This record gives sequence, C-alpha cells and structure tokens, in this order.
Amino acid sequence: MRLSAATAPQLPAHIVRPAYDRDAQRCGIVHFGIGAFHRAHQAVYTDDAMSAGDRDWAITGISLRSPSVAAQMNPQDGLYTVTERSSAGHHMRLIGAVKQVIVARQASDAVVEALSSPATHIVSFTITEKGYCRRADGSLDTGLVAGSAYEYLARAMRERMTKGLPGLTLLCCDNLADNGAQLSRLMTEYLDRFAPEVRNWFESECRCPSTMVDRIVPATTDTDRRTIEAELGLRDDAAIVCEPFTQWVIEEAFAGPRPRWENVGAEFTIDVHAFETAKLRMLNGAHSALAYLGLAKGHEFVHQAVADPEIRALAEQLMRREAAPTIAAAQAQDLERYAGALLERFSNTAIDHRLAQIAMDGSQKIPQRWLETLAYHQRLGSRCPAILAALSAWINYVRGDRFAVSDPMAGELATLWLTQGREHIAEAIVGENGVFKQFWCASPGDLTTLQDSLTT
Repeated sequence: MRLSAATAPQLPAHIVRPAYDRDAQRCGIVHFGIGAFHRAHQAVYTDDAMSAGDRDWAITGISLRSPSVAAQMNPQDGLYTVTERSSAGHHMRLIGAVKQVIVARQASDAVVEALSSPATHIVSFTITEKGYCRRADGSLDTGLVAGSAYEYLARAMRERMTKGLPGLTLLCCDNLADNGAQLSRLMTEYLDRFAPEVRNWFESECRCPSTMVDRIVPATTDTDRRTIEAELGLRDDAAIVCEPFTQWVIEEAFAGPRPRWENVGAEFTIDVHAFETAKLRMLNGAHSALAYLGLAKGHEFVHQAVADPEIRALAEQLMRREAAPTIAAAQAQDLERYAGALLERFSNTAIDHRLAQIAMDGSQKIPQRWLETLAYHQRLGSRCPAILAALSAWINYVRGDRFAVSDPMAGELATLWLTQGREHIAEAIVGENGVFKQFWCASPGDLTTLQDSLTT
C-alpha cells in the first residue's frame, strides 16, 4: 500500500507528522526544480513554519522537464518522508508542505496560473547551475531559454502587472555566487529580449534575495526505499534520505510577505556573501575535489574518499589553507571550526553520497568552487596545490574515456581532448585563450603542473 493522505493515519506512532491542517493551507510558494534537495531543505523549513502557526505557505512544485517527481508525489497527495541518518541512528518525519507537482511541458498554462495566483508571493528555485541558461561569461544564453523558468515567469509577470497584483520574491537556492543578484540580472536580460514591457515592473515590484543553503542529500536508492517501506508499513516513492545537519541563510529583501522561517532555524541577514562564499569555496569546493579525486582512485562514496588519507589531506588543505584565506568571514563565522565540521559531515558512513552525483555538471560548478580561489592566490603570487590536483582530476574525468560524463559541455570538452591532446588540453581549458579564461588564466608553472598530472 502506498503513502497518501488516506493512508497516512496508518503510519507508526514514532513518525513525526505535520501539526497543521493541510487542506486549509493555500499555496503561497511556487518552486521550480522540486528535486530531492528542495524536499529535504526549503520544504522542511516551510513545513516547520506552518506547524509553528504560519498559514497559506504550501508549495506548488514545478518540474520543468522530467515527469518523474510528479509520478512520485502526486499519487501520494504531495506527502513524503524525510529520513535523517547519522552514526547515532536515524529520525523519520512526514512532510506535508507540498500540495502538488506540475510538469511544465505537459501543463504550461497551469504553471502560469500558479505563478499568477494572488495567493502566490514567493517563487523559489533549485534548478542547478545549468538551469539558469548562462554562457561561459555568465550572460544569458538566449538560445537555451525556451521552456525555461524565465519563460513562465515573464508570462506570469505580464499577467500580474495587467491585473494590478503585487510583485514576487524570486528566491534562488542554487550554488551560484551572489545568487540573488545573478538571478535578477539574468531575469532582466530575458525581459529585455523577450518581454521589454515587463522590465520596469519587475525592477520596481519584485525582489531577488541572495541565499545560502546547506544540507547533504544523496540520491535515494531502491535499497533506501525498501528499508523505509519496511519501517513505515507503506511504500513511499518520494522518500528522501539526508544528513541531520541543515542551514539556510537568507538576505532580508522580500517583495511581500514570507513565512517566519527564522522561527524554525533559518538565519536572516543583510549580507549573505560571507556565508555563501564559504559554502561555495570550502564545502562545495572540497566536495568536487573528493568527487574527481575519489572516482579516479576507484571510490564510490564521499565517506570512502574522505577516508583515503591522501585525498583527505588534499581536501583539508583545500579548505583550510587555500579557500579559507580568500573569505572575509562574518563576525559569527569560524572558518577553522567550519572546516572541521565539514570533514566530520563528509565522514558520515550512514549517508551513501555518490561521488558520481557530485561530479555531474562540473563545467557549471568549478568557476565558483575552484577558479575564483585560484585567481585570488594568483594575485598574491601564491599557489594552490590541492585545487590544482583536483582540477587535473576533473580534466582527466571530462576526457570521457573512463566515466560517463553528465555535463552540458561534455561534447565540447571531449572534442578539445581529441583536437588538443594531452600536451595542450590544460591550456585549452584554463590557458590564456581557454574556455574558462574569464575566471582564471593559469600561469605557465600551473599549466605545467596540470599537464604533468594528466593521463596519457
């Protein structure tokens, strides 16, 4: 029997349930990219806020392309469980914040209707770095925007403007540097090109706060689902497994009302930058290093890679001696403690976080995770051996002869390998005229280091 509103009363007594009437909640949030991370993070905070007394902040999820999440969640009336795992055991709860999932390709008008609803105040995003349709220089690639979030937002903004409805808060929860400012700029570029009559309304009525989100959420496996079903007594096709730790730092810059997320653990601030930079360069930077270095040595999971003494030493050096010095820490930040806590989290053997999952879309991630740190040290005349080792592993990885590469630039990078060969591939990627030259141009010494580390 499957989890649903009708069967949820049969759940075991130890499963924590929402402390609110789901049927009485209107949807105040529309979320693009309703994958595992959103359901383990923002949806949990929103569930907690409604359990604490907030009203009308239920979530309408939007899948831009794949119908798989809708197939998991809609037959369950949006219900799913979150299982937090650690060496100390596990904790399970039922999440009721999501009301429905719309597949945009199948029901585009329903997406616009949800965005145009007077009850909707917040539109949030976890569409991954590639979902923002950026060129290598960070500008909007208008050749990729058909069917994107921008298209639906522009249609809805035009309708809201015409009807005199208030503006929206666009809340980016993806790993982009200055993610709110980037989303605002990209949205403006889209409107300039495709809906210029809406641009002034967007700039005057809408807001795009920056955020920093943090929680390790591996892909749920069939084994996980069987284990969860055995405990629940019900099948949960949308089940989430994650670590206990969670953090959300949000810029206080909203266009209208919002849930009181600060009452359930979120942190509001006037400047997210220091938290965001630490997350990108330390946590995400180390994660990507573990992925490519670990895969090269035959490891499968993060906890295996960080248990490898050689890789652990590189990850620790990357965080403490290469990334941390580039960060102007906020008053409440202790970057040494942060690095130690990250190593402990990476070592959680109760979470099977696949390195291949982290390795996806590396071309969209390494500029903010590694290259900005490399550029900082280059200006000081210092080097980053750990990041160079990780970058070399990534360049080897995208050759495509050993691993199946899932990356928007996979074809371009594989072609570079074929045309440039081992002798020139590093220069073609991070050299003076390389693919990523706007982020970092490697010195002759760094190019030699990279080239010497590449496979033949």
